[in-house]
Amino acid sequence: MPNRQHVVIIGGGITGLTAAFYLQKEKEKGLPITYTLIEASSRLGGKIKTIHHDGFVIERGPDSYLGRKKSMTRLIEQAGLADKLVNNETGQAYVMSGGTLHRIPEGAVMGVPTKVGPFIKTKLFSPAGKARAALDLVLPRREEADTDISVGHFFRRRLGDQVVENLIEPLLSGIYAGDIDRLSLQSTFPQFQDVEKKSRSLILGMKPNLPQPSDRPGTYGKKKGQFLTLSSGLESLVERIEEMLEPESIWKNKKVSGVAREDTGRYRVDLEDGTNTHADAVILASPYSVTKQLLPEHLRVDGFHATPSTSVATIAMAFPASALKKDINGTGFVISRKEPTTITACTWTHRKWPHTTPEGMVLLRCYVGRSNNQDIVFESDESILRAVLKDLNSIMDITADPEFYYVSRWIQSMPQYEVNHKQQWEKLQANLSDHYPGVYAAGASYEGVGLPDCVASAEKAVMHIVENLRQAY
Repeated sequence: MPNRQHVVIIGGGITGLTAAFYLQKEKEKGLPITYTLIEASSRLGGKIKTIHHDGFVIERGPDSYLGRKKSMTRLIEQAGLADKLVNNETGQAYVMSGGTLHRIPEGAVMGVPTKVGPFIKTKLFSPAGKARAALDLVLPRREEADTDISVGHFFRRRLGDQVVENLIEPLLSGIYAGDIDRLSLQSTFPQFQDVEKKSRSLILGMKPNLPQPSDRPGTYGKKKGQFLTLSSGLESLVERIEEMLEPESIWKNKKVSGVAREDTGRYRVDLEDGTNTHADAVILASPYSVTKQLLPEHLRVDGFHATPSTSVATIAMAFPASALKKDINGTGFVISRKEPTTITACTWTHRKWPHTTPEGMVLLRCYVGRSNNQDIVFESDESILRAVLKDLNSIMDITADPEFYYVSRWIQSMPQYEVNHKQQWEKLQANLSDHYPGVYAAGASYEGVGLPDCVASAEKAVMHIVENLRQAY
């Protein structure tokens, strides 16, 4: 039997936590493996933070995940929290354009219209804009369909500027907080490229993707929410996983300064305090902006993540229901980039996630910060509150200040997957494989920014390490 193998995980966000969790599981099965999880801050979980305040459950980072991506649900189930899973409540969503809230047309799949009636009736687009979108039905497939282009370029060609600017851009850019005219289609929304290749028309090709009504008893005719969260707050998953790990394997308040391959084939992980540790394998679960500083220059990829990650902020505000004089029936709205507002989107959390809010209260969560204007993120909490309330008052007629509020800033936290991101990521993996075999990059910088994407990325790295170790038997 080979000597016990040691794995160092750099970064204690959801990616690093997941890697440690699955390595712990393998160890409990008898695999000769140990691990050390190194985190620069005083806590694990990265962007996942939950506040419990007077009966409210407030997420300061991600509030949910897309349920069809099973990796996150699998992790939650193995951590013993399956009974805490809840789907979002569905309801009308809106987009603000021209100073007015418009219903997102029924049948729109991530902004792509699939039902004629609602699309014709909406006032989001002019008759000319609607006619331009209808050209999608006759336009040919793009030549060189396998080459990468920007999300904006792709949708403008298929559906025209109006549909992109008034519907698609507000919906899609919120996921990456980026400029859709620079975001990579292949790396962010490859399903649309696949639909064009298969069906030619997006309008026709997206019809099978329409959400279906739930078949659960008592929910006839009501669509089941596509998103999942934990009623106890997402940070309860972080806490549960940390409890299941070996305390001596978690190093907090330790910052890594470099990773070097030694003549023995093992890796030396240097810390800023002058100490080091050694590993047979390393999982780099830190953002690429950090990771590239840990690697020798010849392993880095020129141009990869050349645009800095976007900074955003959220503000969660609690009001008595009576403070909202204009109660709009829905779950929230997004805002066209052309609108002169500070906020980019607002979730009526009390409706979308009823478990988060006590009876008789309202919980609103607004987002600020655009890829081309992030100044508001760095202003004071009070300045952000006043700017956000000014926007909301024009929409919802709020007559009082919130009973309490929380501002959360995420500085350079949203990686920008620009055109040819996939090819650059493949080159980085090849560089590691050729020169640093046993070192794996994982996390939101590479194959998706959502929680399930990060979890799947960690699973993949652990799988490679475990397979290599088993082959050594």
